[in-house]
Amino acid sequence: MTLIMVCGAIVGAGLFVALRMIDRSAPAGPVALAQLDRDRRRFTRELSLTADRRHQAESLRMRRLGTNLRRLLESRGVQVPASVRADLGVAGRSLEAHLATSLMSGVAGFFSPILLLAPVSLVTGGVPVVIPIWLSLIGALLGLVVPTTQLRTVAADRRRDFRHVLSAFLDLVAMNLAGGRGVPEALSSAAGISDGWAFVRIRDTLETARLQGITPWAALGELGEELSVDELRDLATALALVAEDGAKVRESLAARATSMRRRELADTEGRAQTQSQSMLMAQMLLAIGFLIFLAYPAVSRVMGF
Repeated sequence: MTLIMVCGAIVGAGLFVALRMIDRSAPAGPVALAQLDRDRRRFTRELSLTADRRHQAESLRMRRLGTNLRRLLESRGVQVPASVRADLGVAGRSLEAHLATSLMSGVAGFFSPILLLAPVSLVTGGVPVVIPIWLSLIGALLGLVVPTTQLRTVAADRRRDFRHVLSAFLDLVAMNLAGGRGVPEALSSAAGISDGWAFVRIRDTLETARLQGITPWAALGELGEELSVDELRDLATALALVAEDGAKVRESLAARATSMRRRELADTEGRAQTQSQSMLMAQMLLAIGFLIFLAYPAVSRVMGF
């Protein structure tokens, strides 16, 4: 009974705080206009990411919940870290869905220890109140962190794939330049060679740059900032410096493609070596366990266990 009362009090206090945070006055006119303009730019940018099709996978209720959470955090002056935004951009997920998922995961982590300890308390006759409270707090913290941890893993894999595609993209651009095309035409032609998510992301960026009247390398630089891909930012800087000289562009792109492939090969070899060491450690543990299994009967008989 005490455990139920404490849990009810915690839930009631959490609902009260949530209602007080949500129930706030409407923002002033300039603040509301700035927020509306920021939401419009984010929505326009997300619609251009057709390769991910993320709006079809996200629930409408989860997106609404995430939108309310994002506006609540922004009104309180809390900003999501730029690294998380970059991971969301490269993973093809929206900030609203990530916030809603983190909240639901935290709530599930809070109530999971209580549900697991309820049968134990019925069998043993009671559990100290401190134990489920601490376990619930730890579970809520882990639930809030797990979605971000998974997001970092997915983003790291997709960045690795994007770098691999970017090296092939540079070779294609160099070949188009060798065929006599200009830099903008070569970029557009190379981006249209495939329907993979990375090529579609580059193609949408170049098309948006054409419609907005900005240079393709400036748009690629903004994409590199959004995805936190250093190679794409360096490519944009190099194109901006040597865009007027086609021969130098070809030489620069070919050298960068070769450098990226060598770096990717070295990274692949390093990851393979790490996995080999992990397999070696697993084999050693299996061998040690097998030796202990064989030696235990003799040792126990000698020691008189």
